[in-house]
Amino acid sequence: MTDETTEKNAQWRMIRRFLPYLWPKGQAELKVRVVFAIFFLLGAKAITVFTPFLYKYAIDGLSGEAEKTLSVIIGLIVAYGLARFGAILFGELRDAIFVKVGQNALRTIALEVFQHIHRLSLRFHLERRMGGLARSIERGTRGIDFLLRFMLFSILPTIVEIFLVSGIFYVNFGGWFLVILLASVIGYIALTLLMTEWRLKFRRDMNQQDNVANTKAVDSLLNFETVKYFGNEEHESGRYDVALRRYRDAAVKSQSSLALLNAAQSLTINLGLVGIMVLATVGYVDGRLTIGDFVLVNTLLIQLFIPLNFLGFVYREIKQSLVDMEYMFDLMDREAEIKDKPDAPDLQIGGGEIIFDNVSFFYEERRQILKDISFTVPAGKTVAVVGPSGAGKSTLSRILYRFYDIAAGKVTIDGQDIRDVTQRSLRAVIGIVPQDTVLFNDTIRYNIQYGDPAAGMDQIAGAAKLARIDDFIAKLPDGYDAMVGERGLKLSGGEKQRVAIARTILKNPAILLLDEATSALDTQTEREIQDSLKNLTKNRTTLVIAHRLSTIIDADEILVLEDGKITERGRHDALLARGGIYAAMWARQQEAALAQEKLAELQKDP
Repeated sequence: MTDETTEKNAQWRMIRRFLPYLWPKGQAELKVRVVFAIFFLLGAKAITVFTPFLYKYAIDGLSGEAEKTLSVIIGLIVAYGLARFGAILFGELRDAIFVKVGQNALRTIALEVFQHIHRLSLRFHLERRMGGLARSIERGTRGIDFLLRFMLFSILPTIVEIFLVSGIFYVNFGGWFLVILLASVIGYIALTLLMTEWRLKFRRDMNQQDNVANTKAVDSLLNFETVKYFGNEEHESGRYDVALRRYRDAAVKSQSSLALLNAAQSLTINLGLVGIMVLATVGYVDGRLTIGDFVLVNTLLIQLFIPLNFLGFVYREIKQSLVDMEYMFDLMDREAEIKDKPDAPDLQIGGGEIIFDNVSFFYEERRQILKDISFTVPAGKTVAVVGPSGAGKSTLSRILYRFYDIAAGKVTIDGQDIRDVTQRSLRAVIGIVPQDTVLFNDTIRYNIQYGDPAAGMDQIAGAAKLARIDDFIAKLPDGYDAMVGERGLKLSGGEKQRVAIARTILKNPAILLLDEATSALDTQTEREIQDSLKNLTKNRTTLVIAHRLSTIIDADEILVLEDGKITERGRHDALLARGGIYAAMWARQQEAALAQEKLAELQKDP
């Protein structure tokens, strides 16, 4: 099968895929709207085709080639005006009736894409580039909007009009008129198809360069502070300018080829128009046609060539829309890496005991992260995991949330393998306070309420109080309605962490994950947040991924993870007495803390 055939099959598959949105299942009102829209469409086209006859009869009456009284001629002119208005009215009614169908289809498709992206794995979201993804989805949705409106309301009526006008030409004027008409139409369509196919590579290249430029812009703006830290504004502008130049070059090729196509289409149309008008002139001289017939031929041709010219535009846009939709449909076809088993039950939570049983895991086969590890977090107890960077600590939280499936072994909660229950129910019982708290660009109220969207203001305020952020919020001019900025950048690290703690308190999970929740904070802020965390971990099964060992000295068990294996385990005092890896880490951190305190004293009292 050739590449061209494969591409056409893919395009037809896309067309078949979105057509059901025009006839939505279980929505009788929308189906009735489609039927009435088609009725008005055909009515408008019938009126459009036969309106020029009223004009012909009026001209024949005025020229004396047909005996008609003044009142009849005026009546024909009035009827001509009413018919033209009727065609426009039917078209507007068609659009007004169909708009709800089109908008419902767009809403449904946009929602399906949004939901599907959320179903895709963490691996996909770690690898994606947000700027290019957003632009591709935007173009794909716009392409679907175009197809929904114009395939039905431009291609179909134009085809109907071609058949009607062809019949009129053959019956009223003879075979040669029909031959020239069909030669013009077929030549125009063939030229449009061939040249549009040729132009597609320029459009694809333009889209690709547009994605690259948009990705660079979004990435640079999201990392605004980093750009400023290193004084790399000119470097970023240079990278963006290179991408824009490539987009400019691709756009110039696309627009230049479009100009060539438009010129070729215009030449084809006007050659046909000249040929038919010459035949009409000869017919008038021979006495076979009237002045009204001459005007009728010209009017029918102009009326036909206007939508035919628009048909060329529509076909080009359809092809371009299909190109624009390729990525979005490829995205929709992308299988979710983590799926619920058929008829999987919800997790039944009891005490919340967690067991990692001989668990092995890798992101890619050449690099194993966890190697046959086993441990238990008893219900209501706290287990901490420590170790050097890259040991696999944060991977434990991703596995527990089932962002990834393990390669061997099993993970259970209250005896239930997390692969056997629904992801929704699993994540509903787990709360997390991450190291890097990312907030929505909304109010503090919204970000706390995100833990339980149904919570009222009293519950939100209660969670904020337990997280010890209520005093800070009370001092803000807008209080709970204060905006936190993009990714929470208007708040300090400690304030963001407290919002995250309040959000998790509001969720009220049975199981808690603290993923290096205080490692990015200064010592004073860390101590303050530790008090908030004590409120959060009370009577909850808690797994702590820790960097600062001072935060986990009260843990029921501490696991030392190194190179994907548990090398030590026990309580704080026992591990210190052992004099191994944990004791060495503790000694280094204590020395660093002591040095930091001395430096603070010197700065305080020089």
